[in-house]
Amino acid sequence: MKITSVDALRFPSGNSGSSRGAWSPVLVRINTDEGISGWGEAGLAYGKGWRAALGIIQDFAEVIIGDDPMKIEAIWEKIFRSTFWGMGGGTVISAGMSAIDIALWDIKGKALGVPVYQLLGGKTNESLRTYASQLQFNWGSSITKQALTEPEEYAEVTRRVMEEGYDAIKVDPIYFSPVRDGGEVYTPGHGGWKITGPLKNEVIRTVYERVAAMREAGGDDLDIIIEMHSNTDTVAAIQIAEALKDLRIFYYEEPAHPLNTLNFSEIKKKTDIPLATGERVYTRQGYRPLLESRSVDVIQPDLCLCGGLSEAKKLCDMAWTYDSSVQIHVCGSPVSTAAALQIEAAIPNFLIHEHHQRALNPQSIATCKYDYQPVRGRYQVPDLPGIGQEPTEEAIAASEIYTVKAKLPYMKWD
Repeated sequence: MKITSVDALRFPSGNSGSSRGAWSPVLVRINTDEGISGWGEAGLAYGKGWRAALGIIQDFAEVIIGDDPMKIEAIWEKIFRSTFWGMGGGTVISAGMSAIDIALWDIKGKALGVPVYQLLGGKTNESLRTYASQLQFNWGSSITKQALTEPEEYAEVTRRVMEEGYDAIKVDPIYFSPVRDGGEVYTPGHGGWKITGPLKNEVIRTVYERVAAMREAGGDDLDIIIEMHSNTDTVAAIQIAEALKDLRIFYYEEPAHPLNTLNFSEIKKKTDIPLATGERVYTRQGYRPLLESRSVDVIQPDLCLCGGLSEAKKLCDMAWTYDSSVQIHVCGSPVSTAAALQIEAAIPNFLIHEHHQRALNPQSIATCKYDYQPVRGRYQVPDLPGIGQEPTEEAIAASEIYTVKAKLPYMKWD
């Protein structure tokens, strides 16, 4: 089997909220001479970066035309070592490698007629506990308000997700400021809601009241994950952890910049709340200092950013060595969800699956053939060959598609 062409697609997955910028998933389809195609995704659907994802996939595609797609590890190493920038890593480079790697695993599973989890060692987990993610943006497919500010709003969204069967939630309680004069709401970096350095009591009180409202609404057995999106720094993160210590937090995500291990170590010294990070950490090189310093208790690799399924499996095994649990970060199209379910089924240190508010968007759901949703807070893993997900023909037709068919000529670096 040989790779004959690679398609990079800007995918019409629907904008499930304007609060974090444009929503532009970027997919890759790798085509072979045996008629089998594999799908992968670059994890830059949100924020800024989707144009870079489209470009890097095309550049890397030139390297693999004509290769045997079943030789996944060899292709990963080839991109890593022969493209010069592959060894440098970073968000865009790793996103391109990830998309290609996931698509290769999809091809291999389809060629062998088995789901990817079988190729990763088989099921360790029959059912995947799931949490409702990013409740500061509200919850549901028909919501009108996407910036929760009042404690009662946080209590109400908690009650709503628990009625659906969830026993775990995640919230960023500092993301939106209280309503100011004139009805304005500030987000980090915009306006007067300062959340770095020693915090004003107003900030600490607001965060506490929101989370306390969720704890009261959810009861003692609800697990609450606190997310900071790295918008706080070390000082502020420690203050927030101290304020929330009596509310029994499940774990504390990205309390400071994800690439500063020493800051994470400092936070860990000052709190008993388990720390988590990983969506902006890439490959083994990125995770090594976090794990070796025991600065993180839960790693959160994004399959579409960390280096793909190949690299994620290695990261999960590294984490196992350091008694760290795994929660795959999922915030993309239904393709990314399907890929995440495959590895979560296989790893023994799986902790919980992230079900993002964006995954409820009807436009996004309609772009793929299968609608995988948790039932009563639990996911079942699909048993279809490969990753178990493909875009619909209608979604493909509506995509911007850039096709690479020619192999990159040999180049000698100066």
